[in-house]
Amino acid sequence: MKVVYPGSFDPVTNGHLDIIERAAALFDEVIVAVLKNPNKNPLFSIEERVRILQEVTAYLPNVQIDSFQGLLVDYAEQKKAKAVLRGLRAVSDFEFEFQVALSNRKLRPDLETIFLMTSTQYSFLSSSIVREIASLNGCVRDLVPSQVEKELRKKV
Repeated sequence: MKVVYPGSFDPVTNGHLDIIERAAALFDEVIVAVLKNPNKNPLFSIEERVRILQEVTAYLPNVQIDSFQGLLVDYAEQKKAKAVLRGLRAVSDFEFEFQVALSNRKLRPDLETIFLMTSTQYSFLSSSIVREIASLNGCVRDLVPSQVEKELRKKV
């Protein structure tokens, strides 16, 4: 089965990578889809995020990196994906993700949403926390892949 794992990945964290690795073990093909969200002011450009994701997932042969804009259900249909994958860190994530999943189901009833709980050591981790720590010259070594740490140093 083909699954789409959408997100902004600004930047990709070890929590994201945990979900990607586990999804790669579960699904035939995983499309990590970087969302072009006009409502956000990203630190990394869409091209940078795609490139970084390609670098950090290069060892996973069934993982493909792409970008999209617009409705996720339309993108998933275009890619012939049967499901959308979402990572959950805490119960607070579930409420929002549940609303999105139900909205997607309304728009495309045959598209399933699958939730994966992040590993415990990443349950606190988010891209916004990583950006804030990096902007204050804090150490992000255990929070992101080494390539991301290098890219963050260049940016902040």
